[in-house]
Amino acid sequence: MTVEIGREIAIPVPAPRTAAHPPLLEPLDGLQWSHAIELPRDAAMAARPAEIRRAWIHRAPESEVLSLYRAVSASGEQIPCPWWLRALAEGRLATRADGFRVEDRVAQLLARRPGWEYVPWVADGESGYWEFVPSERGRSGHHIPTTLLHTSRHDGWIDVLPAHSGTTPAPIAVAGLAGLRSRLGEFEAVR
Repeated sequence: MTVEIGREIAIPVPAPRTAAHPPLLEPLDGLQWSHAIELPRDAAMAARPAEIRRAWIHRAPESEVLSLYRAVSASGEQIPCPWWLRALAEGRLATRADGFRVEDRVAQLLARRPGWEYVPWVADGESGYWEFVPSERGRSGHHIPTTLLHTSRHDGWIDVLPAHSGTTPAPIAVAGLAGLRSRLGEFEAVR
């Protein structure tokens, strides 16, 4: 068999396809962050905050977590992360363990009280929250129960959203565990 060089093959070559939606490219740090905050599926069954602390941000060396967080958030865009990481990056919380301790002390208090349930299934990276179930669809008729969540917006680290049906009310800043303990009767009164 002989091959003639320079002779073209007469097979038509299709034109390149133009994608209807060009691929979305994310910076490598963004992809790393997405992986760093990802929780295992069974975290949705957690009954306390300690049971969802299984992502990379919870286990990796704190300095590496802070370094990646700072790289990803350098654009100024709000990224999904737990409240304690924002506070840690701002220098308002000394260690990640201090944030865990805040969550665990609230859990110890609320888990013993009837009506409070922990809700772990928030977006990846975010901390879970607590709901006071009797405040939903009770005598008051509210559709959204009283909700306690952790925050980095103040140094008490606890916000409470009162039970409501329409527009979400402004959060009530609670002065830490002692403030929560002293106001629980007020928060639990709405039924």
